Amino acid sequence: MGTLLWAERQKIRRLSFVWIAIFATIMVTVIVFLSGLQENNGTRDIDTADWYMAVAQPLATFFVLPAVIALLGSYMICREDQERTIDSLRLVPVNEAKLTTAKMIITLVYSVLFYLFLFVLTFLIEAALHFSDLSLGMIINYLKAYFLDGVCIFIAISPIIALVSYMKKGYWIALVITEFYSFIGLFASTSNTLKALYPITAVFTISGYYDASTTQVILSCISLLFCAGLAAAVLAGMNKYK
Repeated sequence: MGTLLWAERQKIRRLSFVWIAIFATIMVTVIVFLSGLQENNGTRDIDTADWYMAVAQPLATFFVLPAVIALLGSYMICREDQERTIDSLRLVPVNEAKLTTAKMIITLVYSVLFYLFLFVLTFLIEAALHFSDLSLGMIINYLKAYFLDGVCIFIAISPIIALVSYMKKGYWIALVITEFYSFIGLFASTSNTLKALYPITAVFTISGYYDASTTQVILSCISLLFCAGLAAAVLAGMNKYK
């Protein structure tokens, strides 16, 4: 497994999708910053301490990062078949179940890294604007929330990565489906029960972005566990019938 992880890490460093994700993350920070400059009743949101770090989380999640992460994960799995490199790997031979697992682990790592990159960007801008108003506890809470966002978003979208890889319909469809899937989260967030159950908004219940009851946290954990189980079942079926 260690060798497979090392090989996948080397391959992903050459992918343009990584740079697309970095550019998209930077654009999120720019858009949030510009929206905060708008005046409402003589005040600007950007002048409120921690507003910037709070708003960047849902905007990046509802519109950008899940789709890019799903694109990256599905491409990593589909490319071996599309570029016929899987034929060479079978001669080695390589355990395809372990290979798929390695690709999912790398996707999880990059999901966390993209959210931590977003945290770093928002923290630097927040510090430049309101350094004296930031406390160590506030920064640690946001760091924890962004980290959990990265982990839980990967789990929430893992069934899409698995299904697209199973259907072999092209990895770009993963971006389209996930974008729609994330956008629906905006509507799910208007209901206390639905936002605890819908996987994309369940992420915010677990990360602490939403004020949630114990029951809502349990429902969100069940929702994400179901996603993880569904993805595992699809990937197991895919490797079984190859």
